[in-house]
Amino acid sequence: MQAFLISTGVVALGEMGDKTQLLALLLAARFKRPGPIMAGILVATLANHAVAGWLGAGIATWLGPSVLRWVVGLSFLAMGLWMLVPDTIDEEPRTVGRWGVFGTTLLAFFLAEMGDKTQIATIALAARYSELAAVVAGTTLGMMLANVPAVLLGDRLAQRLPVRAVHAAAALLFALLGVLTLLGAGDRWLS
Repeated sequence: MQAFLISTGVVALGEMGDKTQLLALLLAARFKRPGPIMAGILVATLANHAVAGWLGAGIATWLGPSVLRWVVGLSFLAMGLWMLVPDTIDEEPRTVGRWGVFGTTLLAFFLAEMGDKTQIATIALAARYSELAAVVAGTTLGMMLANVPAVLLGDRLAQRLPVRAVHAAAALLFALLGVLTLLGAGDRWLS
């Protein structure tokens, strides 16, 4: 349960103001069809985070407990710093075309998550916790908690959300997880 709850919280906070949340706002404003957009986000996130979780679990098996503690701890600290860098959306999806709203969202979200903070966080969390399904479920729930309101409330939410404060809180959480990991807190999960 700890892996699920931490994964949910870390990604929900980390996703605030992230480029994929900006993408959710953009898609909602453009297509005005929240159902297929939310479904596309869910499927894309499940696929992307399952791959990231599998990679993280493989890294944990390959490295061994002492090296893993340093890699994961330093990764969390790096994620904390990365959270302080604001994201921007590179380009807007041009047209829906033959893919429809669901397919456009699925493809856009899957690609936008590649190498993104939340994907890297999923890798680190899966390396940290042995419960792969709990990590993937938690990171996916965190992604949905951050993006569903963006889809439903659109621009009104973006104008009122204290993105800097949320990013600072997420950076602090990642830093805390990094320090605790480096100090050996929770070593029983690493072995």
